[in-house]
Amino acid sequence: MPEIVKAIGGISPAGAAPLHFFRGGANPESPASTVNIAQAPSALPTYIYDADTPRVFATPRHYAYVKVAEGCDYACSFCIIPTLRGAYRSRPSASIVAEARALAGRGVKELLLISQDTTFYGIDRHERGALGRLLRELNAIEGLEWIRLLYLYPTTIDDAMLDAMAECDKVCKYIDLPLQHASNPVLKRMKRPGTRGKYDALLSRIRTRVPEVSLRTTFIVGFPGETEDDINELSSFVSDHAFDHVGVFTYSHEEGTSAFDLSDNVPAGVKTRRRNRVMRLQKRLVRARQRSRIGQHARVIVDGPSSDHELVLRARLSTQAPDIDASVYLAECDPSAYRGGDFVHVEIIGARDYDLVARPVA
Repeated sequence: MPEIVKAIGGISPAGAAPLHFFRGGANPESPASTVNIAQAPSALPTYIYDADTPRVFATPRHYAYVKVAEGCDYACSFCIIPTLRGAYRSRPSASIVAEARALAGRGVKELLLISQDTTFYGIDRHERGALGRLLRELNAIEGLEWIRLLYLYPTTIDDAMLDAMAECDKVCKYIDLPLQHASNPVLKRMKRPGTRGKYDALLSRIRTRVPEVSLRTTFIVGFPGETEDDINELSSFVSDHAFDHVGVFTYSHEEGTSAFDLSDNVPAGVKTRRRNRVMRLQKRLVRARQRSRIGQHARVIVDGPSSDHELVLRARLSTQAPDIDASVYLAECDPSAYRGGDFVHVEIIGARDYDLVARPVA
């Protein structure tokens, strides 16, 4: 976005907070503590913003991202985030709630809670069930309509969080759970703390405790040593669990990760073919489900005009996150009668692969 480009270039509006990286143990209020991480790889950041940190919207005014924690304590072999972001550190819940209230006061309708591992929230502070309690506090904030969780981790999803999602009317029944793969040998080389069997049980538990939940996940294909049998296992997993949203990425050899010591022995063309295979499968599965929704009524949030047609609006269901998921396109309406952040009751009248077409109803 233009605002981000300006910030990177050192041009920012008056009142915007400067962007710094901080050396561990340094005083973040002191300009002398600013450090270039590339020049000091042993310096891990310890800073995390709070509710008093000035912020400039880089999103439409009706939704905003709130970082509940920073850093990561896991050691996935393909990931360099712990090296760049430091150890996991949760914000106090009072700070998050205060920021959420302020955002609601500025017209934000949808809150997206993010971190490198959102379900680890509070564990570093020895606070069991902290995320579930946070969701219930946020659910009581006047003005907010939707609260969405992004970037969950399979080993830290607890029943308290799932119960809060099921019981709180503002918390979207939406689980974003990057699983990365489903073949046990690949998961082991990735240093992921799960197996196909454990993932099967987890997804079953989620669907039992949160009826009508929408599931999003991402996978990496082409990881060192991956075979056709591994891709067959992954395809079987996708077929078995009928995910609502799937993203598939080809493995990239990243210096500084432990996987960099492995031979990047899956050719680029094979990686691409494997990605396309899984995505074609997902497209077939989703197409059938989307068509089954025709005739249903739903509540959507308007994001703004469609880039495809000036008489069509782009909107989302509560089971669709901005930027990463499909959309609902509103037709048969006067676009000037709606603005971003409006909630509209609609009838679904069509499906185009991942996207839906709808019209407003009284």
